[in-house]
Amino acid sequence: MPVKEILTAAEVGRLNTEFEPKPSEALLEWALERFGERVALASSFGAEDVVLIDILWRINPKARVFTLETLRLNTETYDVNDRVREKYGIAIEAYYPKLDAVRQIVEEHGNNLFYKAIELRKLCCGVRKVEPLERALSTVDAWTTGLRRQQGVTRVNVPKVENDTAHHNLVKL
Repeated sequence: MPVKEILTAAEVGRLNTEFEPKPSEALLEWALERFGERVALASSFGAEDVVLIDILWRINPKARVFTLETLRLNTETYDVNDRVREKYGIAIEAYYPKLDAVRQIVEEHGNNLFYKAIELRKLCCGVRKVEPLERALSTVDAWTTGLRRQQGVTRVNVPKVENDTAHHNLVKL
């Protein structure tokens, strides 16, 4: 059964034309108005994400933010997470990997399995990132990421609005 598009290709094209010259605030205001509680920011607490949290909070202090808790994050990531919670008073939704799956891959392949082989890196990411992301995205119709076009050649042409075909045609901003 085909996945229903939340926005048609024509709507995506129109929105990209409309929002291309506008600042991020305008797009986020539209998304919060259009999707309400069914839009969330996926944050890893990098600089771009913290800027987006600040913008979202100024528009709607109850805007949703989620993070993937891989159980292998750096101390600095937890520090930024705590400072964001304190400063903005927001609840950050944390999606954890299934602990039985983590235990199994660690018992079978060790703690640093992702250094051993590409297949093991994919297995680790599948357990620690992909599956929790799928659970997080099952709660939204649209999601926001902190991708910047200046971050690399693969992001130069990233649109402001797209149908995320990798994730059931959710709207990705």
